[in-house]
Amino acid sequence: MCAKAATHPGRRAGLYLATALFVVFSALPFYVMLITSFKTQGDIFSPATNPFWFSRAPTMANIELLFGQTQFVQWMLNTVWVGLAVVVITLALSVPAAYGLARIAGGWGETLGIVIFLSYLVPPTLLFIPFSKVIAFLGLQNSMWALIVAYPSFTVPFCTWLMMGFFKGIPRDIEEQAMIDGHGRFGAFVHVVLPLAVPGLMTVVVFAFTLSTSEFIYALAFITNSADKTISIAVPTELIRGDVYHWGPLLAGALIASIPIAVLYTFFIDHLVAGLTAVARD
Repeated sequence: MCAKAATHPGRRAGLYLATALFVVFSALPFYVMLITSFKTQGDIFSPATNPFWFSRAPTMANIELLFGQTQFVQWMLNTVWVGLAVVVITLALSVPAAYGLARIAGGWGETLGIVIFLSYLVPPTLLFIPFSKVIAFLGLQNSMWALIVAYPSFTVPFCTWLMMGFFKGIPRDIEEQAMIDGHGRFGAFVHVVLPLAVPGLMTVVVFAFTLSTSEFIYALAFITNSADKTISIAVPTELIRGDVYHWGPLLAGALIASIPIAVLYTFFIDHLVAGLTAVARD
């Protein structure tokens, strides 16, 4: 009894230590970006304090350069617009497809779902050249619409596979009871299945938005106009001029762009966990 009591505080201390180390490890990039955003150029390149401390007074010059001498606000708006458009397209395509494969397709639905998911694993570095041909054929070069057309190619397969696991976890009896009560298949889907699948839908929204807003290869290949760039390519391409790296504004832009994603994951972490565990159970 005494031995168990003696080891219990040790286990708790070990858990707290591991948690503290994980928190420090996770927060360190944000801290470096934050402190570098307010450093002078001389302080940034000083080996005595870089990257964790100040040796000179903080400055707002990096923030002023970012907002005053670049199109940072426009880049953020472009990113949000592209992300929301991709989310809508992904929901419109993946949710009906997942429901059809999980409920209507029969035995071959599982196989087809796996094939669809495997298409998500094809790296964009192999696809951006043929996609360039498609974008040129559609006349969407140097347009955000090029990204809105291209991004569902990797959000829809993954989210379809994700939602299949959710729909399979919803008992068929609930839908059958709704149809007995007078709903058709579509009515049962809208009024019964979708409300039960809200955690999966939120998972789709978060994944589609973060995948599309952080994508780099397609954005770099399809967009060259500064005013049409998204944040993922605008920050590294517009703030690295020749061999001059504007580290202060660059890390300030990266920090500001990462905060909404971090907040999004923080508020919807329960839905994400529920969505991923539902697929794992399937």
